[in-house]
Amino acid sequence: MSESAATSSTTAGMPAGAGSGRVLASQELRAAIEREWISAGDFRIRPEAVQPASIDLRLGDFAWALRCSFLPDVESPVTDKLADIAFQKIDLRDGATLERDRPYLIPLLEQLALPDEIRAKANPKSSTGRLDVFTRVITDRHHRFDEIRPGYHGQLYLEVVPRSFAIYVRQGLALNQLRLSTGDARLDDSELVSLHQQFPLLYVDQHPLRETELAIADGLFLSVDLRSGPDRVVGYRAKKNSLPIDLSRIRAYRWNDFWDPVHPEEGSRIVLEPEIFYLLLSAEGACIPPGYAAEMMAYDPTAGELRTHYAGFFDPGFGYDADNDRHGSRAALEVRARDVPFMVEHRQPICKLAFERMSTIPDVLYGEDVGSNYQGQVTMLSKHFREQAAAAAPSDQPG
Repeated sequence: MSESAATSSTTAGMPAGAGSGRVLASQELRAAIEREWISAGDFRIRPEAVQPASIDLRLGDFAWALRCSFLPDVESPVTDKLADIAFQKIDLRDGATLERDRPYLIPLLEQLALPDEIRAKANPKSSTGRLDVFTRVITDRHHRFDEIRPGYHGQLYLEVVPRSFAIYVRQGLALNQLRLSTGDARLDDSELVSLHQQFPLLYVDQHPLRETELAIADGLFLSVDLRSGPDRVVGYRAKKNSLPIDLSRIRAYRWNDFWDPVHPEEGSRIVLEPEIFYLLLSAEGACIPPGYAAEMMAYDPTAGELRTHYAGFFDPGFGYDADNDRHGSRAALEVRARDVPFMVEHRQPICKLAFERMSTIPDVLYGEDVGSNYQGQVTMLSKHFREQAAAAAPSDQPG
């Protein structure tokens, strides 16, 4: 991190507030690896796996194809469930294709031996969510997905369900991330308002939102950019029956082989078809100060019959610029309507960012420090697609 970034971080980006919980930063995650709180047996955890507030988790050497998903059991290990529901073991060492709408269970290379005061949470990586690949971590003798209890010692399993596209994966590929924390690190609404006053968290047209413009209820709501305009593309709709996507190939695919562009109706709105996956873009630019992390909440029942945003973690430094030349980065919104067609209008709130305190300023931030793909993004497509400029991505000035 540059000297100017460090100086700005210590003034406007340091955690504050009454809460006692904290999220572990990149340098603390490296120390956790050295102490073998996180280990991978014969497989080395590479330095690039450590992000500002999370660690990438990698697929193991095989997958079980399942006839159905299942809920973890507090009385027995995960493998006890497989006798009745697993019907095929698939070798991932040389790569394999995972079918659409089929659940798979994959043991991860990483294992945990957490101290009693350390808990963990998992979420898909951003590129995973943008491809409509549903993932969640399962642990032994625990009844919740993605939540890992304090002091857990044991194996990690990843449930993977490709929804819109078949995917080609292999051992060592990272589809999700792990965040370590102590206690409850979440900021409440009053703390969010205070932080925004000190360090603006949301911008529109490069101007910070006024306090009266914030929509807050257990987090900050983001709205969708659906402004009308001649031939304007406001999002993408997944095509069915496309060829598989090899998740290890970057900028290898033509976007229009997999996506249809979405144009707004008159009145700056679109109608989502049920059970079709859409990529949209937030109207606001979000800025995550260096001393904080954020998580996009997957679903909020007050938003209606739709599920928004599969990929959860926003690292410290997302949308941040120590020289104040950037005023947030817009968020890709992964949306699916349920059961019936659902109308969404310009600036309608459809998802929510929850903020957490970091234990310290990370020694790397999201962006150039870690080679991030989505800093300052103006398109919502994942890194696997090329020729994105030809897709007439929305302007970075949401208005």
